Amino acid sequence: MTRPLPNAWTLTPEMRAEAVALRHELHRFPEVSGEEYETAKRIAKQMRILDAEVIEGLGGTGVAAVFGAGAKTLMIRAELDALPILEEFGPTYRSLNEGVGHLCGHDGHMATLYAVGRALSERAPECRVVLLFQPAEETGQGARAVMADPKFAALTPDLAISLHNLPKLPLGAVALQEGPVACASRGLHIRFTGQTSHAARPENGRSPGLVLSELIPALGALSRDLPTEDPGFRLCTVTHARLGVPSFGISPGEAELQVTLRTLLNSEMSALEAEARALIETSAAAFTPEITIHDAFSHSVNAPEATALLEEAVRGLPRVEGAIPMRPSEDFGLFGTEIPAAMLFLGSGEDQPELHNPDFDFPDALIPLGAEIFLNAIQAFCSGDIV
Repeated sequence: MTRPLPNAWTLTPEMRAEAVALRHELHRFPEVSGEEYETAKRIAKQMRILDAEVIEGLGGTGVAAVFGAGAKTLMIRAELDALPILEEFGPTYRSLNEGVGHLCGHDGHMATLYAVGRALSERAPECRVVLLFQPAEETGQGARAVMADPKFAALTPDLAISLHNLPKLPLGAVALQEGPVACASRGLHIRFTGQTSHAARPENGRSPGLVLSELIPALGALSRDLPTEDPGFRLCTVTHARLGVPSFGISPGEAELQVTLRTLLNSEMSALEAEARALIETSAAAFTPEITIHDAFSHSVNAPEATALLEEAVRGLPRVEGAIPMRPSEDFGLFGTEIPAAMLFLGSGEDQPELHNPDFDFPDALIPLGAEIFLNAIQAFCSGDIV
């Protein structure tokens, strides 16, 4: 599943083994979004061993490792954070942090960037390459925090690329295209306030129960049954509902509801959110609904020049059509609103559990393949053959 690299670099068996060992170490000690302190320390230490210029504390816990120099800068991004999900059926290197697991493959993405850095440490690129280990991807806050950090201004890449593994695609197969590749999304958290009463006299209180039961299907009805690639695609998913407290003696006086809004493009999100807010505020006016926004993700749209660079880097690899755009969101998309950027997807196996499943585990075999793709991209970028 590997191909010859450009003459500039070779991934030796020793380098590959080091990258796999690092993934297993990262897998043992996962940390959730915004709390990736030890993960960041491990990455920074490894990058310093490779003689990279290391910048820490980007957007919180982010780490950037800079290799080479020149007028042009290519940024390659991986993610630091894990998920607040209990790992099940774990490998020998299973998570030692109870209730937290690398169940999206970010440990593998970091190890892939380590392998890239390991190769670059043997021979510096003829341009500047920034390996960014970004915090808080899972909450949609990390890219925004990194871009707002004054330290990021000194890195200002001309182009940004990344990859994500994708289960249910053949191992090592590539999904890549110009244009939209991942949806915009945001979560609405709604609180309703009424008045409790004794369960024997519910008429003396104000229960939001009826409003809650009506809103759940009404919000779902804002969805449109369209293919994901249709610009008008929209999906409203109720992810949590709570009414009162668990008691047989109290008629509830408060409730909360969480719904995730999803559109292919940012331009459609504003309209969908406005419709959802109007529905909530009209239906629940008597309960003074309080609405807050959480986990807001920009759409991910692959720019032509960044896509062309990745197309050159994956030439000759097996391809899969129709796998993207995907419905899940990706925090990397925010970089693309200011920098030409593109993300490719690598199949992690047709029998692989879905991302965020408690038994997901990133395939080690993808690490050298992903690293070779990135090294090919670096070679093409530095030479000016593509960009």
